[in-house]
Amino acid sequence: IEFVEGDPLARDVYENVPVLGHLSADNFNRVMAAITEWVSPDQGCAYCHGEDGNFASDALYTKVVSRRMIQMTQTVNSQWQDHVKLTGVTCYTCHRGQNVPGAIWFDETPVQAGMLGWRNGQNVSSPRVASASLPSGGFEKYLVGDANIRVISGQTNSDATGMNIKDAEHTFGLMIHMSTSLGVNCANCHNTRSMNVWEQGPPQRTTAWYGIRMVRELNNAYLNPLQPVYPPHRLGPTGDAPKANCATCHRGVNKPLMGTPMLVNYPELAAPAPEQQALAN
Repeated sequence: IEFVEGDPLARDVYENVPVLGHLSADNFNRVMAAITEWVSPDQGCAYCHGEDGNFASDALYTKVVSRRMIQMTQTVNSQWQDHVKLTGVTCYTCHRGQNVPGAIWFDETPVQAGMLGWRNGQNVSSPRVASASLPSGGFEKYLVGDANIRVISGQTNSDATGMNIKDAEHTFGLMIHMSTSLGVNCANCHNTRSMNVWEQGPPQRTTAWYGIRMVRELNNAYLNPLQPVYPPHRLGPTGDAPKANCATCHRGVNKPLMGTPMLVNYPELAAPAPEQQALAN
């Protein structure tokens, strides 16, 4: 809705709208209606605001989480264009009409085993690695932690990188996840004659490099910190918050939603208003 000088702003009409209060009241209502369809089409506005009519209340965890997710979406669109380009993302990219996105992950439950029973997370038919025999702990290592994914040395000395075979197997496990999440094979990002040479690889490898770091930031800056806000039934087996990986957006295709432009109709989610972002933080 085109803003006309003199139109009332959301912050002047409604209470407690720190993130989107800079929008016109009409555009604010339009975005709220869209988010309802994207996230809670069955429950409606009550999913975040309750049924008592007090829309300013932060009593429900869903509203607190949603506010932070709007900020996260704006961060992706404004700071990670090296990955999402101008296509951008909205709530629908992940949620697709569901309260909780269909592709999330939690920390794995630790396995207690003796010396001869330790398997390094391998051979357990995990969907994380498409049921391959590879270790399934790559999400924790690379999408929350910042372990080094590069394991191939440019020298003949096998110890030049300080990596061992188990490190390589964890890297391969993450690569399998990326392949299945995007519906592609290794050649989408690598020239398989020399997997480690960037100059000979396609541009998708650079896009993926930024994507890994984007997901890591989202998990550490937005998703993990919400753990105290969630009720127990939204937490994982170890009590951790739900987190994102490549499949959360991609769902088996190389571009989420087959590359459908998401921001063109919702520029309100393209970037935060500086003063509103400072207030919200």
